[in-house]
Amino acid sequence: MFDKPGSKPLPVLLMDVRPDESLVLDISAIREVAGDLKRGLGFRLLGQARAKLVRTPVLISVQAYEVEGRLLCDVAFPDTLEVLQRRDNFRAELSMSMEANVVLRHEKAPQPLQGQLKNLSLEGALVMLPLGTGSALASATSAIELTLVFPNNSQLVVEGVLRHDSSDLERQILFAGFEFVACHAEQERQLWFFVREIEREAARRARANGGAHERTGQPAKSPSPLFQAGEQRPARADEAGNVEYATPMARRLARLAAYLDNQLLALNQGRRLDSAQLSRHADRLLALLDEDREALLFALVCLQRESVLVQHGLAVAVRLADLAGQQAMPQEIRKALMASAMVHDLGKSLLPDELRQATSLNEAQYRELQVHVGRVMDGLADCTWLSRAVMQAVVAGANERLDGSGYPRGVQGEQLHELARLMAVVDVIDAMGRERPDRAAWPIDAIYKHLLSQPQRFDQRWVQRYIRHFGIAPIGSLVRYAGGQLAWVLLVDQRGLPARVQLTERLAAPTKKMGAVVEKQALARLGKPVEWLAAPNASASS
Repeated sequence: MFDKPGSKPLPVLLMDVRPDESLVLDISAIREVAGDLKRGLGFRLLGQARAKLVRTPVLISVQAYEVEGRLLCDVAFPDTLEVLQRRDNFRAELSMSMEANVVLRHEKAPQPLQGQLKNLSLEGALVMLPLGTGSALASATSAIELTLVFPNNSQLVVEGVLRHDSSDLERQILFAGFEFVACHAEQERQLWFFVREIEREAARRARANGGAHERTGQPAKSPSPLFQAGEQRPARADEAGNVEYATPMARRLARLAAYLDNQLLALNQGRRLDSAQLSRHADRLLALLDEDREALLFALVCLQRESVLVQHGLAVAVRLADLAGQQAMPQEIRKALMASAMVHDLGKSLLPDELRQATSLNEAQYRELQVHVGRVMDGLADCTWLSRAVMQAVVAGANERLDGSGYPRGVQGEQLHELARLMAVVDVIDAMGRERPDRAAWPIDAIYKHLLSQPQRFDQRWVQRYIRHFGIAPIGSLVRYAGGQLAWVLLVDQRGLPARVQLTERLAAPTKKMGAVVEKQALARLGKPVEWLAAPNASASS
């Protein structure tokens, strides 16, 4: 950085250090300053070391010369270095055209996460990921392994901890900032090399795009070998998020699932839920429900890649608002129900793994389990547009029971709010249809029988209304016919029986490659369902 008012840092490479004698700088990326250097204009060198920015005293160029197409400059070895506490000023930014992959792994992630490197320093990195990966990051209980992979297949494995995150909901992108931990000397050397090459390549591309070499008549600089493509091009984060869904509605629902996934990460980072975004996404989910109810109900069973807590929240929200819509409830109440149900179980992500995976709970563990309700209520503190009565009934009421055996308050009988009675029924039906550590998932007919046999715990009015409204073979049910055919229910008739189904050959989640859609006379030839099957791959949420 030149020693004159208004100067800004310019990219150079420190090519060689001759202790107590001189430094050799590569100024090829900024050839236009050669004249100022020859005239004796003073400058300082700035660089990063161990989380600090260091700066030399004012230096003067001794000589400038060409070596193999590179312009080099010698300066006297500085006597001192000034240390500045400004780490963030020295991050190497990758331009839009520069792609580098980051693969993230930790012991709780079912599979590696793939993202794109956005900036790099000796101390950390900013990684761009698909928005729906927040729950996988939130589940990490220790440092995350990051593998940096550049286009020429150069790689470096480092460990980092998540320090901050932000999201672009329209682009469905999550930006995660990591701080590197426990880096040894060789890793620091490689990181510094990568930082230098990113800076040099970014400067080269900026000059090339601006036509600087054409104006000066100088040849274009050779690209950094780090960004010369190898056999495989790194996948972008938005490409990594392009997964196939069984239906167009399922893909649209997945965008809302990604938003909820990001809120799960926000709770994990100790932040509150985004009030404006919750309102906006509750409106969007209600709009999908009103636009095509049957398609949305079926889309709920197509979300197999998303976090189970997110799947459960969306399923309960949609069915709760759909059932409430039949009771002539005002639209603002339906929206409040929808919003509260979407996030009602996200607090469970903060519970210890041993508690979430336990097959039985002692008294102390049962008390510890109950704190997830308060975590969500605290997270909703900024949602002033959301009715506190509805929020309390849905978030806290989901786990209350008529006989007082529920939690967190053990409310019973007439003290239990009407919306809490409704929520408890909708919540438990979805929860019982999902696998838990202590049991397999239940088929819908067995769930109905269980609730009808528990009048002391569940309000039978709402149980019966649920069955009448959604049917004995609800949309999204998997049934088997007498001839052995398996089918997903897409529509039910007034009796609650399948009116349209899609055939499938496997006990697996819905995909785009299923069989024919059957209805009317063709459906009549199949007969009546003889068996209801638990939804495959539906894992525990509560």
